[in-house]
Parts: sequence; structure tokens; C-alpha cells
Amino acid sequence: MKMKLGELIKKYREENKMSLREFAKKAGLSHSYINNLENGIDPRSGKEVMPTIETLKKIAQAMDMELNDLLTQIGYIETDREQSRQWQPELTEKDKKDIAKTLEEWMKDLTSTEGLAFFNGEPVDEETKEYLKDSFEMILKHARLMNKKKYTPKKYRR
Repeated sequence: MKMKLGELIKKYREENKMSLREFAKKAGLSHSYINNLENGIDPRSGKEVMPTIETLKKIAQAMDMELNDLLTQIGYIETDREQSRQWQPELTEKDKKDIAKTLEEWMKDLTSTEGLAFFNGEPVDEETKEYLKDSFEMILKHARLMNKKKYTPKKYRR
């Protein structure tokens, strides 16, 4: 669940029974700035408080978490799962059959004596074959979906 930075700080402080001043000291920031973050507004300008990345690093560290985790919790970045949910159309039954057929052909080629299933003359173990099959399936599905929707991931759009 996403929450605002101020809400997250306040929740952390309350759960850890910390005052504004205690948290501010732990983060290396002023208690008045932490108060502004919790309220979301700079009282002098009346504008939203926009912390720098350095400030966010200090807050994350004070909350004993990674910066990426903090940014995810406050909605600045999305998880891979959220990104894939936004664009992923459904595969048709024909697509699924085509993918299964291609996978079967690839795995047949892979496990033949001339195929890639031999590394330095030694056969690849079953676990590795399963990993390769799963990887190929994911690649085929994504390629099919991207081709259908002419999808460009959000981070590469202009």
C-alpha cells in the first residue's frame, strides 16, 4: 500500500515510540523539517515539501530500510509486478499453442546431441533444462505480447 512520505515517517515514529526530535536526530535533519514532511506543506511558502534524494537517503537510513524500498512505499517507483500489470494483455489460445509448439521444438533441439544441452561434452542437468525452458517460455510470451500491442515499456517512452 502506497502512502505519503509524511504518513510513513509518522507511522514509523509512532510504531517505534519516537518523538519528532528523536527521529530528526537519527536522520540527521531538523525536527522542524521532519514536522514539515509529516504535514506535507512548508508553512513559510504554503507549498508541498519536496525532499532531495540525499534527504530521502537519510530518512530511509533512519527507518532502517533501503532507499528503493522507501521510494516504492511512497510511490516514486513501481515494482516490476506493478509495471507488468499495467500493460499486459492476454494471450490468445492460438498464441499459447504457438508458444508451446516453439518451446517443444527448442527443447528438442536443445537436448539433442548437437544441441546446447551439452557443455564441454557433458550433458546439462535436468534442473538447468527446466530453467532454460522457463526462461524461453517467458521470452516467447513477452515477445508475443509486445508485438501485439507494440508495447514500449514506460521507462523508455518519450
